[in-house]
Parts: sequence; C-alpha cells; structure tokens
Amino acid sequence: MSIAAPPPPQALKVPEVMTALRLSRSKVYDLIRSKQLKSFTAGRARRIPVDSVRQYMQDRIEETD
Repeated sequence: MSIAAPPPPQALKVPEVMTALRLSRSKVYDLIRSKQLKSFTAGRARRIPVDSVRQYMQDRIEETD
C-alpha cells in the first residue's frame, strides 16, 4: 500500500511567500498593496495564490530580458 503525498498548496501564507521569494514581510505586503501580487483573505489570514507568485516571477524575468 502506497501513501500518496498531499497535493501542493494552491495558496500560500505571507511567510511562505517571504521564504519563496527571499523578501521581507514588508516587501511582500508592498507587492500586495501595489497589486503586483494578487491576494485574498480567508477569515483574518491573507493568502497569495501560487499562480500569482509565479506570474510575479515571470514578470520580473521579462523585465530583465
């Protein structure tokens, strides 16, 4: 019997985004405020869709090309 790994998250917490992008908490919130990172609230918690993080990274890569 094999145990399946849990599916990857579809939305990240701010500290997870901080780790993924190697940015400070204030910088992540600046990106949210400036609409560079899309986010939503779930109760009192802020969540950032994984696709939004990917899009942010892609936008930064395209800026340097």
